[in-house]
Amino acid sequence: MGRLSGFKYREVARRLRSMGFEFDRPGPGSHEVWRHTVSGRKVTLPHHPREMAEGTLRAILREAGIDLEQFLNE
Repeated sequence: MGRLSGFKYREVARRLRSMGFEFDRPGPGSHEVWRHTVSGRKVTLPHHPREMAEGTLRAILREAGIDLEQFLNE
């Protein structure tokens, strides 16, 4: 298991919110679109009850322009 394993939607959403992202609109299916309040960057966040796959979370961080260490220290 990697350092990004074990994160659920609530924890990822909490950390994104603390970095300046906010819910923008519902996305396709059980996904949500979040937007950064200053830069306007968008990320699509799956809203599932189970843990997020590590690769999915890495893609979300890459899309948001967030450094891995910054996310883990938030």
